[in-house]
Parts: sequence; C-alpha cells; structure tokens
Amino acid sequence: MRCDVVRFVAFEDLGVWGDELTALGFAVRYLDVGVDDIGTAAGAELTVVLGAPIDADDDARYPYLADVREVLASRAASDLPTLGICLGAQLMAMVLGGGVRRGRRELGWAPLAPAADVAGTPWERLASAPVLHWHADEIVLPPEATSLASTPATRHQAFVQGRQVGFQCHPEVDPEAIERWLIGHVADLTAWGVDVQDIRAQARRWGDDAVAASIRSLRAWLEASGFPSGESRQ
Repeated sequence: MRCDVVRFVAFEDLGVWGDELTALGFAVRYLDVGVDDIGTAAGAELTVVLGAPIDADDDARYPYLADVREVLASRAASDLPTLGICLGAQLMAMVLGGGVRRGRRELGWAPLAPAADVAGTPWERLASAPVLHWHADEIVLPPEATSLASTPATRHQAFVQGRQVGFQCHPEVDPEAIERWLIGHVADLTAWGVDVQDIRAQARRWGDDAVAASIRSLRAWLEASGFPSGESRQ
C-alpha cells in the first residue's frame, strides 16, 4: 500500500502518524510541493496533504496551490481515502464547495469539543482530545460535509465528506518534536506574542493524551476505510 504525503514545509511532516502508517504496512513517500511532481498523489491508496504558513488562495505567489487542489479534486471525485491537515484541509474544503476565511488566531494545545454527529465515528475519541492549534484562518464547511469538532474560536476544527477528512488543527504533531515548530515558526510566535515556554509546558501536559487519541482514531478510520488492521506502537 502506498501513502503519498504532500508536504510544503520539511518540519511539518506526518509526525506520530508516520511510524503508525509504516507499522500498518504503508510505504510512505513524501512529495515536496514546488519541487516534486505531486500529480502521482492522485492515485495513491492513501494521500495526506499537510500544512504550511501559506494562504489557501494565494495562487499569485504560490501557483502550485492549484496543483494541490487538482490532486484533492481528483481524489474526491473517486472518494479515495484522503486526509488534509491545516492548509491541506483548507484546500480540501475549497474543492468540495466550501472555502476559507479569516478567523481567530489559535496557537497552542487545547481540547476539541465534539460535534453531535461525531458519535459512533472513527474520529469520536479525537474529537474531544487536546490537540495542537496553529492557524489564523478557518474553514467554511462544504455543503455536503459533516463537522466533527470545534473550539470556542473555530467552529469547524474537523470535517468529513465520504472518505475525505480535513483537520484545521494538527492531530499529527509529535510533541517530542515540538522544538522544530518553535524554531521553524519563530515569526508566528513573535508576531502573535506567544511565549515558547507556554507551548513547551502544554506539550508536556497534553502530549501523551493527544498522541493516544490521534493514533487510536487514525487506526479506526483506516480500518473503516477498508485498509487492513495490524499491530502498532500505540
């Protein structure tokens, strides 16, 4: 089984999902946007589109955003299992008929609040778990999608339409690797007045619970999507 990972920023990788997918038998392949030909991601058994500090509609400066939307649209047309995170989820929302708009800034770990429709789905545990938030825009829910979770600042933190799943938040992040984010996103931290010590403390407080919920929900979704289950590290 092949998992193609569309990546914008090197340190924003699969995080804790990477080892899990490998343990479950996926051959994980990163495709770097603007460098690699990402078109092959349209046909992978599983594709994950990761996040980046780029506006989802900034095609003028980043014309390859259109290529990512094309991959997502192709996969959605056949309902191939696809996960979008942060920018990836925003681009997914756009191709499904929703959109993106300026929202309220969120930066740091905080619990999600589950939507009523998440009960009984593979994402039920994650929808009430603490996760990392790092965004200023928010998703406009596609008309046929179902919202899974929210926070006080963001109405749609996660959504699902068929086998297309998007997360405004970051359930994939490895709290043990948070220093990569604190270095790579120093401009955000400075501009938004966020103390890095607060983020480190949150990672220690919430990290284990976040990882456990994320891995369990990912595994349940993969099984529900028709992939074979297997032993893993969580």
